[in-house]
Amino acid sequence: MGSGLHGGGVGVAKFFVKQGANVLVTDLKTEEQLEESIKKLKGLKIDFVLGGHKQDNFINADLVIKNPDVPENSYFLKVARENNIPVETDVSLFFKLSKAFVIGVTGTKGKSTTASLIYHLLKARPKGYPERTFLAGNIGVSPLELLSDTKKGDKVVLELSSFELEGLTKSPNIAVITNIMPDHLNRYKSMTEYVEAKKIIFKFQKKSDYLILNNDDPASRGFAREAKSKVCYFSPKTADFKNFKLFGEHNKYNLAAAIAVAKLLKLSDFEIQKVIKIFKGVPSRQQFIREVNGVKYFNDTTATMPEAAITAIHVFLDNFPNSRLILICGGMDKGLKYDELATIIRERVDELIMLPGVASNKIKLAIRDYTKLHEVSSMQEAVKIAKKLAKRQDVVVLSPAATSFNLFRNEFDRGDQFVKAVKGLK
Repeated sequence: MGSGLHGGGVGVAKFFVKQGANVLVTDLKTEEQLEESIKKLKGLKIDFVLGGHKQDNFINADLVIKNPDVPENSYFLKVARENNIPVETDVSLFFKLSKAFVIGVTGTKGKSTTASLIYHLLKARPKGYPERTFLAGNIGVSPLELLSDTKKGDKVVLELSSFELEGLTKSPNIAVITNIMPDHLNRYKSMTEYVEAKKIIFKFQKKSDYLILNNDDPASRGFAREAKSKVCYFSPKTADFKNFKLFGEHNKYNLAAAIAVAKLLKLSDFEIQKVIKIFKGVPSRQQFIREVNGVKYFNDTTATMPEAAITAIHVFLDNFPNSRLILICGGMDKGLKYDELATIIRERVDELIMLPGVASNKIKLAIRDYTKLHEVSSMQEAVKIAKKLAKRQDVVVLSPAATSFNLFRNEFDRGDQFVKAVKGLK
């Protein structure tokens, strides 16, 4: 249920075809919208019901696998459960079936960078270690795709969103929580409900497991009181950053969290520093694309909340103090507040290029007397306007502070369109 546009649903469908199951993929999106996902499933024996769901399919199935984006209160899931049809996610099945050692990473910000760092740290161990390391989850790889490859003792690093944690009855062997901030309040009735979803990452841990918390984040630090597992804390104050190439205080927290895991798993300082030296970050997160006529362009498309865009503004102005900042932002809303972002825009952003959407309307209302606003209707137009406005030494950053679904398939499609437009500049 929900093939998705980010790769996870495709992995699930492939896995079940491989097991010899009769697979039906149903999605509210049309064939045209799901073109890329369907292409990846070409030649496999799969039935498709697209552009809507049919109730019968949820009554006559043996098992429903829901995409994490499907809310728990979906009418069709209710129908399945009323007919005693089990409902799972690819993550819940992986936890039930895998014998691997799982390191789970969640948090409002920093999940992808922290999970990738942990993966690279463990993977870089010298030859001779019997365990292998894998990376999956919210990065676009279904953990089910790894199931047949992983054996007892192998390390699987899972990036887990709050949506992927919903409904789990098992927790990872090592759980990392980067931080907790307001997010997804279009899905959750309250901040409390969102926090409860995050807590599932350690809720079912055993005494021998580990929970790693941000010592400087009061919201997540407080989880220690509820943990049955051993609790460790991370903070940039205790980490060595001399070889670290990523910008920003937030990335120091991501590295500190990854080092906490590496130390638990007995990696030496030498092994850790070797990886830190070469780690270039995760695509789409404050990623340098190219320089054109003395203007630097950065892709930060995964900044889907105002706090992430605020971080980007500070990071780029701190690292390029003599540059003007041209910000491309806007999109759809997750029920978040934009007042603080508006204040930062008024104080520190030299030109604001705004994509359409509900969040954009909120930002426009909040920035009121700001005079350097340029409204556009596409990414191509946004980049074209940015090039016109930019002078030598300026920095152009796509950091939307909002979701993407009105104009783009997802945030990665948004980033890809930005990169393509920037690469086309002369």
